[in-house]
Amino acid sequence: MSKIFITGSSDGIGLETARQLVSLGHEVVFHAKDKQRAMQIKAYFKIDVKILIADLNNLDETKILADELNLLGGFDTIIHNAGVLNEDKKTIFKVNVLAPFVLTALISKPKQVLYIGSNMHPQGDIDLEMLKIDQAVDYSTSKLMILMLGLAASRVLKDTRFNIVDPGWVKTKMANYNAPDSLEDGSKTQVWLASNEELTFNGKYFYHLQETKYSSKADDINLQDNLIKFYEEISGVDLIN
Repeated sequence: MSKIFITGSSDGIGLETARQLVSLGHEVVFHAKDKQRAMQIKAYFKIDVKILIADLNNLDETKILADELNLLGGFDTIIHNAGVLNEDKKTIFKVNVLAPFVLTALISKPKQVLYIGSNMHPQGDIDLEMLKIDQAVDYSTSKLMILMLGLAASRVLKDTRFNIVDPGWVKTKMANYNAPDSLEDGSKTQVWLASNEELTFNGKYFYHLQETKYSSKADDINLQDNLIKFYEEISGVDLIN
């Protein structure tokens, strides 16, 4: 069985992904933003589970989280599930983009990394010069940037597979409870990829168990590399170390 860490696993898609993986016998390490959400995880599972607490809006806490994960030993899969939608643009950038970058760089490399994307990424628009000034983005742009991070990592980091998953429009408090897709729909691709060691996908974009197309905006390698440099400058963390 595999050892898996999931950010933002106290509710929504993250919690459902964890539930399915635990039911399959995998070892799952949970992440919660605060102690209250950690207690929600414990109450939900009613068994002893490992939970790490960190606010991904805080760079120092994110770095400490990486250190704590490294002390737990190697992981098979890391799932960067945590994300915010209805927050200010600076928070969206820190949680949806910068935190996954920092964790990707600092956590001892697993066999596989999965980033949760969105079908809203084609509406994203990256203005790097403005980003350097305000370090703020809207949700669609954050999902374009996380897609580009996954593609860049798949190019430059060896011995780890990096893929991106669009979970669909799922019934969650962050999206909309009237959305057409269930939590099970939104989690099944992550569970499939994390549960099957024989899969060798790298640098791919998935939707409901199928590799699918994404916006060609994300294939701008020069912008990918410049974004990585920017993340490194503001975080003090190098992607390749």
